[in-house]
Amino acid sequence: MAGSVENRGKGKWRLSVNLGLGADGKYIRKRKTVTAKNKTEAKQLLTAFEHEINEGEYIEPTKVTFGAFVDDWRKLHASKHFSSMTYESYNYILNAHILPVFANKQLEDFQPIHIKRYLSMLESDLGLSSATIYKHYAILRSIFNYACDELRILKTNPVAHVTKPKVKNKKSDVYTDTEVDQLFSLLDNELIHYALMVKLAIMGGFRRGEILGMLWENINFDNNTIYVEYSLTYTKNKGYEMKTPKNGETRTVVMPQYLMNELKEYHHKWKKERLQSAELWNSKYGDFVFSTSELNEKGILTFGKPFYPGSVSRWWNRFLNRTDFKKIPFHSLRHTAATLLINQGEHPKNISARLGHSGIKITMDLYSHALQEADKNSADKLEKRFGKSNA
Repeated sequence: MAGSVENRGKGKWRLSVNLGLGADGKYIRKRKTVTAKNKTEAKQLLTAFEHEINEGEYIEPTKVTFGAFVDDWRKLHASKHFSSMTYESYNYILNAHILPVFANKQLEDFQPIHIKRYLSMLESDLGLSSATIYKHYAILRSIFNYACDELRILKTNPVAHVTKPKVKNKKSDVYTDTEVDQLFSLLDNELIHYALMVKLAIMGGFRRGEILGMLWENINFDNNTIYVEYSLTYTKNKGYEMKTPKNGETRTVVMPQYLMNELKEYHHKWKKERLQSAELWNSKYGDFVFSTSELNEKGILTFGKPFYPGSVSRWWNRFLNRTDFKKIPFHSLRHTAATLLINQGEHPKNISARLGHSGIKITMDLYSHALQEADKNSADKLEKRFGKSNA
């Protein structure tokens, strides 16, 4: 193996290693352009280059652009390894943010500084949240992991040398006990299915997808429990899907008697409507607790279709605007559930199990502010009980 260095000017040196004649009678050469202060340093880099080739560690440079590589990553990796919801959200971020910046950049030219500058721009120029910035980081990490670890078309991963962004859990805006009472009074004037969705979110701590994925077979009126078996999702590519809840864990939640009574009354109404619908009931979806109507391919109105997740959030926003009630996201009703239980003195471990968290640490991190407030209230009670006696 013979090697040589060639000065290309401006501190650039071309390393060339001759591997002899190939089967076609032509010389096989490996070349690499590096930056070096002088010829001596260039020769040192040549020695390292020769070692890479001998050990089989050298990877040929690729001229593929980031945009072209992302197309392959989508088809061969992302579409098979991510859930349809995650895949759709990743595609949105790629198309709206990442590709406009990096699409034409060659994959081999990426350095950690490019990733760092991009993540910094997301915060300083766009003002994105830490959770959203982390999503961008995760997408880039997945793409470059695929290029390095699976396809081995890159030797080093530029994202691996970038510090993972920290996700800062913001204090969630929630309803107080008094506000929940006021909200429930307002819901008396709303359609029963929407009112029940809100009450289930607050009383059971259910996620929106878990509420929309509830089947009547999941509700046990004898022991006042709801078995959280599915979460309903919708994507453009796959339509409606019934999946296991987040973290892949099912759970059973005991509900207040009064809410189960309301559900039972609603169930009687639901059974009557299904009977009246007869053959117009679309049974392919299953017996959802909450369903709506749709026109079939023949233009006939059918019933039993699950709710589109976005329609619930849109109703919620319209309801808050119409009633001029305190505005919080629908998902924050679940945070309200946790905060109410904390204020009642419930142990975080029980709250974690009720909400379906993968571990108690998540509960402690998400609701640290509420837990601190509850602890302060406990201290104030002790002060009232014992403070004067020690004065």
